Amino acid sequence: MKKLLFLLAITAVLFACKSQKKAVTGDVKEKVEITADNDSTEYELVVMDPGFESFLITQPYPKNYYSNDYYRNWNYQYVTEWNYRHDNPNRYGNFYETRIDYDPNIDYGIDLNYRLYQYFQFIRKEYGIVLLPRDRHKGR
Repeated sequence: MKKLLFLLAITAVLFACKSQKKAVTGDVKEKVEITADNDSTEYELVVMDPGFESFLITQPYPKNYYSNDYYRNWNYQYVTEWNYRHDNPNRYGNFYETRIDYDPNIDYGIDLNYRLYQYFQFIRKEYGIVLLPRDRHKGR
């Protein structure tokens, strides 16, 4: 529990510094991280973008639309493309700053899978970044 509180405190400090840097430079830097508590099998998705939580609350509740497997399948495809772009910054730029460690064989639960899926929808809508061809027909 102390480790989790410490991690949250450091995340808050990094978030505060990151938002100041963002305002000064105008650069968009994203941070997405899936963390696990060493004492249990609970996972947490950390998104360091102040607009994401506002976006998320406008989306339909996850269990009313799609299953955990639906989100897991799409997340695997999105993460694969995201990490490919992360590994090729000369071609795709520095937006994909953080590699996302996502294993489709691990059951992260519908809440995390839903949040990660919605993050990819958020970057498409907010920044116009299309990771998969299926998203080209969707409006901003």
